[in-house]
Amino acid sequence: MNDNNKKIHIFRSEVKELLHLMIHSLYSNKEIFLRELISNSSDAIEKIRFEKLYNPEKYTKNLYIPKIQISINKKEKKIIISDNGIGMTSQEVIKNLGTIAKSGTKSFLNQIQNIKNKEKNEFIGQFGVGFYSSFIVSDIVSVYTKHASNKTKYGTLWISKGKGEYSVETVHMEEYGTKIILSLKPSEQEFLENWKIKQIIKKYSDHISIPIEIENYDEKTKTISWEKINEAQALWTQNKNNITKESYQKFYTYITHDTEKPLIWSHNKVEGKQEYINLLYIPKKATWDMWHRENKHGLKLYVKHVFIMDEATQFLPNYLRFVKGIIDSQDLPLNISREILQDSAVTHILRKTLTKRILKMLDNLSIQNNKKYQKFWNIFGLVIKEGIAEDSENQKIIANLLRFSSIQTNNKEQNLSLKKYTENMITEQKKIYFITSDSYKSALNSPHLEIFKDKNIDVLLLSDKIDEWMMNYLTEFNNIKFQSVSKADDSLEKLISTKNNDNNDNELNNFIAKIKKILNNKIKDARITYRLKNTPAIVLTDSNDMSTQMAKIFSAAGQPIPKIKYILEINPTHPLIKKIKKVKNEQEFSNWIELLLEQSILAEKGSLDNPHIFINRINKLFIL
Repeated sequence: MNDNNKKIHIFRSEVKELLHLMIHSLYSNKEIFLRELISNSSDAIEKIRFEKLYNPEKYTKNLYIPKIQISINKKEKKIIISDNGIGMTSQEVIKNLGTIAKSGTKSFLNQIQNIKNKEKNEFIGQFGVGFYSSFIVSDIVSVYTKHASNKTKYGTLWISKGKGEYSVETVHMEEYGTKIILSLKPSEQEFLENWKIKQIIKKYSDHISIPIEIENYDEKTKTISWEKINEAQALWTQNKNNITKESYQKFYTYITHDTEKPLIWSHNKVEGKQEYINLLYIPKKATWDMWHRENKHGLKLYVKHVFIMDEATQFLPNYLRFVKGIIDSQDLPLNISREILQDSAVTHILRKTLTKRILKMLDNLSIQNNKKYQKFWNIFGLVIKEGIAEDSENQKIIANLLRFSSIQTNNKEQNLSLKKYTENMITEQKKIYFITSDSYKSALNSPHLEIFKDKNIDVLLLSDKIDEWMMNYLTEFNNIKFQSVSKADDSLEKLISTKNNDNNDNELNNFIAKIKKILNNKIKDARITYRLKNTPAIVLTDSNDMSTQMAKIFSAAGQPIPKIKYILEINPTHPLIKKIKKVKNEQEFSNWIELLLEQSILAEKGSLDNPHIFINRINKLFIL
C-alpha cells in the first residue's frame, strides 16, 4: 500500500443519511448484508461474462471459471468476500461507493424512515444500495477492486468506517475482480462461524447460478479446501415439474428483495418459431418506486442462459411494470444493446406473447380466486387502468380485469366487474352508466344519481384521477356503450317516465324562455328534466363537449381549457322552483335564476369562479 496516493473523500449527503440509518436503525435482520454483497458479486460476474462475449478483444482469452469465495478470519474478526467479476476502475469506485446515482433518492429516504425495521431491510435491496448494509455489522469496510480491462498490476482500495468519509488509493493487484473485507463489530461475532454463513447463503442465495464457495481449513493437515454451498443452477432452466413452490418463492425473493411471497407466477418453456423461457411473478405489493416513471421497471434478460441486462423494459408495456421475473431467449444475439433490442422483431413478438400471458394469468385468477384477485386489484388497479389507453389490442381482456365501485355495491372498495354490472342491468337499460368525480363520497352523493337510485339502475362511481382519461378510451363493453350521467343523453330521457307531459305546459315553456333570456350566453341551453327528485336544478355538459372532470385534469396540469357552457336542467316538481315561478319582481326573479345556475355549477365543479358574487346573491335573497 502506498500512502502517498491515498485521497480522502466526503460522502454525498444522501449517502451519509443512508449510512446513519444503516448503522443506527436497522437491527431486525442483520444477515441481509451477506445477501446483498453476494448479489453484487453475482452481478459483477454476469457483466464480465457478457463483456467477454460482446467485446472479446478487450479481455484475456484464458478459460474463465466464475466463482464467489468467502473466507473467515476468526483471529482478526474479519469476513472476506471475493469474486472474479468485472471489477471497478478508480472512477467507478468513487461513483458507485460514494454517491447514490439514482432518481427518487429523497423519496426513498423519506419512505424508509417511516416503515417498520423488517421492511427497511428489504427496501435497501430494492433500491440497489445493498453494499452499504455492510456497515450494519462492520466497523470498517475495505474494498479491493480491479477492472477486467486493466492490464496493469494495480487496482484500487476503498476504505471507510461509515462515518462521513472514505479513502481511495492505488494498490498492487495481480488479478481482476473485487475483494471486500469486513472488520466486524464486537457485537457481531456470530458471523465468524462457517455454519452461520452457510445457513444465510442457503436461505437467500441458493439459486444464484454462480458457485459460492466457503473456505475450510483442516487443522490436522494444515490444508485449505473450498466447499460449494449453493445449488448453482439457474432455476428457470430446470423442469418446472421438479421445482417446489418454496423454490419458486425463494427465487422471487432473490430477484426482488420483497418481504412478501409472490401472489402468483407462471413458468413456461416455449419451443418452435421462437425459443425462450419465461418466469413471471405477480407481486403482492407495489415497489416503493412504482410511480416514479423515470425509474426503470422490467424483466431480467438472458440470452442462451447468459445474463444480458436488468430492467429490460422492452418486453412489457408500461402498465404491466409491476411484473417481475426473467426472460431467457435463444433467438436474440448475445451482443444486443438496448437500442437494437427496442427495434428487434424478436422483441416485438416476445412482448406481444408475454403481455397476453400475463393478462390471461390475471384473468384466470379473477375467475378462480376472486378474493386473491381483489387483493391484487386493490394494489395494482390504478396501473391496470393505464392499459385501457395504452394497449388497444388487449383492451377487451383489460376491461374484464377492471373493478369499480357503484351505487348498488355501496362500498368504496372497487369490487364490481363490468361483466357483473351488465348481467344486473334492468330490461329497459341500453347503456352502462357512470359518473366521474374527485372522490367516492362526492360521486355517491351527486344529484345526477337521483333518478338512477329511484329506478334501481346501477351507476359506476369513478373517483380515481385516471378514470376520466380512461373513459375517453373505454367506449363500450361487450357491444354495450358507456354513458356519463353528467352528460346529455337521449337514452336516459327514454328511461324517465313522465305521467303528465309537462313539457307542453305553456307556463313551463314561458318559465324556461325567461331563464334563457336572463342567462343568455352563460349557458348552452335550459330545459325541464324529470331526472331529479330532491334537487331543484343541475348542469350537464353536451355530449360532444369536454366534461367537468376532464377540465379539472387539464387545469391541474396547467393546460389551457375552453370555457364550458353548461346545459341547465330544471326540476319543475321541486318546491323552490315552484316558488321562483311565482316571483313577480324581475330583479328578484333574475337573482333566483342566477343563484340556481351558480349553485348547480358549484355542485358540479366544487368551486365557482367568483364565490363572492354567489354569497352576496344569497344574502340579498335572505333579506327579501
